[in-house]
Formats: sequence, C-alpha cells, structure tokens
Amino acid sequence: MYSVSDAYKTAIQENTRSFTWSGKITTTAGREYPFTNEDIVKGSGYVSRQCSGSSEIELGSVYAAELGISLFSDIDRYSLENAEVELIFHMNLSDDTVEDVPMGIFYVAEANRKIKTLEIKAYDAMLNFDKAYSEAQSSGYPYDFLTAMCTTCHVELAHTQEEIEALPNGAELLGIYPDNDIETWRDFLHYLAQALCSFAFINREGKLQLVQYGESPVCTVNNTHRYSSSFSDFVTRYTAISSTNRRTNTAEYYSLDPDDGLTMNLETNPLLQFGLDETRSRILNNILNAISVIRYVPFDSETIGDPALEPGDVLTFTGGQADSSQMAAITSITTKINGKCSLKCVGKNPRLAEAKSKNDKDITGLINSVESTKMATYSYMNAMPYTLGEEPVFIVSLEFATQEETDCEFKAAVLINVTAAPVDRSVTAEGTGTTILPEETTNENDNPITNDRELETTVTVPVEWQEDGQSVIRVGYVVDGHEVEEFHPMETWHTGAHILNLFYPLLDMTEKTLHTFAVWITIAPGSATINAQNIIASITGQGLGAQDRWNGRIDASDDYIPLVLSGLQHLPFEEAMETILHTPEPAGASDAVSPMLLSGMALYALSDNVRTFAPIVHDIVDVSDKRKMSYSRDYIEDDTQFSLRKSYTIFGGTERNLNRGRMDSLTISTADFDSLTSIVINPFVTEPFINGRILPARVLTDTAYTIHENGSLKLKTEYAELIEGEAAEIDRGRLAVYPLGLTAFESITELEVQSG
Repeated sequence: MYSVSDAYKTAIQENTRSFTWSGKITTTAGREYPFTNEDIVKGSGYVSRQCSGSSEIELGSVYAAELGISLFSDIDRYSLENAEVELIFHMNLSDDTVEDVPMGIFYVAEANRKIKTLEIKAYDAMLNFDKAYSEAQSSGYPYDFLTAMCTTCHVELAHTQEEIEALPNGAELLGIYPDNDIETWRDFLHYLAQALCSFAFINREGKLQLVQYGESPVCTVNNTHRYSSSFSDFVTRYTAISSTNRRTNTAEYYSLDPDDGLTMNLETNPLLQFGLDETRSRILNNILNAISVIRYVPFDSETIGDPALEPGDVLTFTGGQADSSQMAAITSITTKINGKCSLKCVGKNPRLAEAKSKNDKDITGLINSVESTKMATYSYMNAMPYTLGEEPVFIVSLEFATQEETDCEFKAAVLINVTAAPVDRSVTAEGTGTTILPEETTNENDNPITNDRELETTVTVPVEWQEDGQSVIRVGYVVDGHEVEEFHPMETWHTGAHILNLFYPLLDMTEKTLHTFAVWITIAPGSATINAQNIIASITGQGLGAQDRWNGRIDASDDYIPLVLSGLQHLPFEEAMETILHTPEPAGASDAVSPMLLSGMALYALSDNVRTFAPIVHDIVDVSDKRKMSYSRDYIEDDTQFSLRKSYTIFGGTERNLNRGRMDSLTISTADFDSLTSIVINPFVTEPFINGRILPARVLTDTAYTIHENGSLKLKTEYAELIEGEAAEIDRGRLAVYPLGLTAFESITELEVQSG
C-alpha cells in the first residue's frame, strides 16, 4: 500500500468523500500539458495493475501497469510519442487540507484523435526491460544483477543493497545456466524475482520494486463499501514447490509436513541450477518457506475504491457473505477515474488441484548436452569496481569445462581510467644584458666630469613545473593456477580514459577437466580505476560443456611479510677441493674387411600407384557480383538471380501494300534460340490511310473475280468461263488440253467441266 497519513486512512473509510483528479503530460521535447478533473471525459479513465494471471498466484511476475484516459484537449497526437503522463489523486481531508496520492508515471504508447477528445493509452517503465538480454555477466549477487539491469534499461532501482540482501536468497551468489530461454531483460527479471520469492512492478515513482506476498492486512473493506462481491469457499495455500534440475534431468520436490496443499511449479529457473546440492536445497527451501504464508481466499469485488491500494496488499472483509477471519491479497486492481474500483484475488482449490499437483511432482526436465562440435562461449562482466596500483589485482576469473581435448581463446575489453603520476620539471633560464650607467671622474685639470659606462649584467631565473607522467600497465595470465611467465602484455598511457584489449590462446586443453583462467593487472607509477560493468571477457571454443559457475568452492589468498629468524645460528660448511688435469692418450684400431658377395638374395621390385586429383573449388556467385562479370543482359536476367530470359519484346516492322488495305511485316530471327514456344501480338496503332481518304466500293472497277453487291465489292464465289483448248497427240488417239488458270484462286470447292 502506498504510504499515506492516518488522516487519509480515516477519510477514505468514510461513507462520503471529496476528491479530485489531475495530471500532466510531458512530451519528449520537454513541453508540459497539465490537465484537471474537468478535462477528463467522464467514465473514460482507468489505471490497471496486477501481479498474477487470471487463474492462480504467480511468483516472479513482471506485469506492466496500464493507463487509459480520454481528455478534452487539442494536443497534437503526433507529439505524444513516448510522452510522460503523471496522474494524481487529490483527497480532501477533514482539516481542509489536501493529500496527494500519485498513481504512477506512464509513457504514451497510443494516442488517437477524435473530433473533440484525445484518447491515450500508456504503460509504465516495465516495458523498458523488453530490451535484448546481454549475457555479459554470468554470475553475481542479486543486487549486482539488479543494478546492472536497471542501468542498462534506464530504470531506477527502489531498493538499497541492504534491502535486497534482506529478501530470501538476497545474499546468495547466483549463476546463469548457459542453456536458457532468456531473451530480454524482462525474462531475466522474472527469474531473478522468482529466486527472491517476490514479484516485480514499477512503483508510483517510476522505480523498480520487488514485493513479497505477506500475511499482515493493510486495511478492512466492509460491506458498505462494496457494490458487489463474490468469495470462494476454499483457502488457497501452498505446501510444496517443484523445480526442474537441468543437471540431473529431474524435477525436485520440496514440501512441508503435512503436504496437503497446492504445489507451486517453478519450472526451469536458470538461476537455480549451479552450486552444491546443499546450496540449491537451501535456496528452494527459502522459497518454500516464503510462499507458505499464502493463505488467501479468492474473491472478486467492486468497491468504492482506495487509490492507495497496490497489488500484493492483504485485505480483510467484513459484513455480508465475507468471512472476517480470512485474508485475501490483491492480485489485480483496476481503479477507474471518478468511478468504482475492481479488486480481485485469484487462486486454486487445493482439493481440486491435488491430482494435478501430484503429477507435477513427477515432471522430469529435458536436458540436451552440448555437442562436441558446437561453439560455446563463457562470458564475464565485473559487478564491482576495482582500484589498481603497484600490487597485482585480479580483475577476471573464469571457469570452463572441456568435454574433449580442444583449443579455445580468451578475449577481453577493459575500460580503465588512468591517473598517471606527475613528473617534476625544472630549468634555469639565463640572460645577459648591457646597462649604461653614469660615472663621475676628473679631467686633466682635476675638474669633475661625468662619463657613460657600459656594464654587462647576467640574470639567472629558475623555473619549476609539473607535467603529466606516463603509467605502465602490466597484465598477467594465470591458467589452471599456473602463471604464464613468458607473456605479459604492457601499455604505456597518460592520464585519461583508455581501453585495454586482451587476447590469449588456450591450446591443447585436456578433456573432461574443469579449467580456470584469471587475469591480474598492475599499474606503476600512478593509479587507475575500473568501474562496474566495464570489463567484458569471454572464452570461446568447441567442445566446451556446461559447467557450474560456482560449485561451492571458495578460493582465498593472503600475503604476509617475510619472517626473519634472527635467533637461529647458522653453522658454516667447509670443504677442500683439488683439481687435476687429465690428458687422454689417443688410441686407434684398424681392420681389413674383404668384399661381401650376396648372390643368394632376390631383389624385389617396389611399385606404387600415384593418383592426382584436381581440386574442386566451390564458389557462390550471386547478383551482387554482376558488376564484376561480363555477360549480355539481352539474354540474362539479373534482378534477383542469374537466369536465362524467357520472354522478349520486339518492336518495329515494315509496311507493305496489299490489293486492299495494308500490312505490317516484322521478321523475328530465331537463330539465337533453341526453340520458340509462342508468339503474342500486342495491340498496336497504325498510321492513317495513304492520302488520308477511304475509297468507296462504288468507284472501284470490277474485275473477273469481283462483283458489286449492296454497296460493297465482293469476291465471286462462282462463275462460268469459256476456255478454248488444243488438240494434242498421244500414243493412241488424241487428247484435248485446256488451260484452266486455277492459280488465281485460293481454293476450289467444286469444278464442273462441260463440252461446248
């Protein structure tokens, strides 16, 4: 519940109350648009918050609050993108003072303009955590995770480190299992809040806040303040939890005695996979003890409302069908501006859900081991700052496991703020000058006279100052507890911010071994600092398996000054040594060997087959390389891929004369094509008739083949013609030959020959 005064609590419980609403819209450009109660369209405004779903109580929820409101305003809706909306409830108290209750800070997601009103829908800063998750930090304490998360997503954290460590598991070192389903920082916040036995929401000041389910009522709602209500006849309570262990491929079950309530399934939380079995058991038992306080009666009610109520607040109800001895927590609240307030508490019946809970006890998680050929990466980001000096300071510590003998590489980028030791400089400046001074003397007559005399003067001026010096950065690597002596990267820098890039290959790492890799750094003269989250390091390679980021082992070291044993007596050792020169005497040996004839040995021929293979070069050519290639674009298409053109468009043609009308002739060459499948003649427009006139049929002269009929000139379909023939001799008898002249006809359907 939002912190309010006792006078407010008294006034809000009265049967009558006096209040107003107001707010302010601030655009991203900094322009402010305040609005009052009169600017709000009646029945349009609401603020909705929740910490659980629609059926059962959830642990680790990360719901965003929603604001909907319609205003009588002429604000340009396009200027409201990501604008900030503040809404305030003003309660008039009995002493004529006004107490303000802020309803939160929201950011416009949608603005719709109507004729006279502006409809706005906005959400709080929980949506900022929908940013892609960066796996830079593989292990750390909850407060370190929350700090890094809020810094990345530009949301302020509402808790101090002491408040986070006071939560269940708030002081535990947590590691992130590499095979996880975390995609955004909001997903990571869900798992972290679940590990801390809480749910997360953005409070009314716009800060991230974690809240636990409690058992202390904040207020009582009597029947005179309820418009409608319904209460369940059972109490939702939890006596067991189930969590999948990815390493053992089982769902671990933790319960209280007696185990007669609901079982909360935590599924596979990637923050609860590393560490000793005792550590995992302690963390899960802390969660079980935290949710055992949940003994709520589910309800659904419409009340007069109290804008100070928040999700997670525990209430008691009196009057009507309510049981005043039972409690209920708000899992969903919708406050309507100048209207009613809807409260809801969800929960399951332990008796009806018992069978399902028992089945949850036998759920086994599915785990896939890392393949030997899969590239794996172990990452690291520092959660705390470092101060560097002459003594080595370890800034990176990584553990990784190898499934087989493999090679991997270490890379890191370190942002360092260097303060170099100043260098004292001094110089003495000398200058010589001539000065003329008067000198009194006497002349030959002993009369006083004044003469000018030149005096030479030398001036010496010492000058001292300080210059920015240079600091030497020295880096060392420690592999599996042994320092690499032969390689120490070094950098020489002046004062300022610098980036240090590190690389080291890890070769021939033995299989099935847990390896360690650490980096230390020194600086002299001067000093340097490394802020939190300013170290990003990784070890990448094939054949790396999932390994505990922290398995319960703590490495500790300490330095001590040398011990001087001054009271021990040292006894001297004496020995006599004599040297003698020995000169070796040369000795020789000789022998004669007669030739050896190997006549009984067979000599076998040695042969081998040598084959040569032409190398096969695979190359991929795509259309991005078309400027580098030479080809004819008349036949090749290169828009999305190289392919032969299948359709061509040809323009042109030659006009030819006919007996009647005209003809366009276009010759298509098919010499370059394998086949021609089809030709489509598109519509075209011809030039006007020759001489710009049309000849009517009546002015045309008939021929032997045409006839005028109904104002048209038509071809004859039949006609008779007398043809004279010639007599020709044949072998026997005579033959009459007639030239019919049939070449003038396209076709002849019937031919009748009569003798004359």
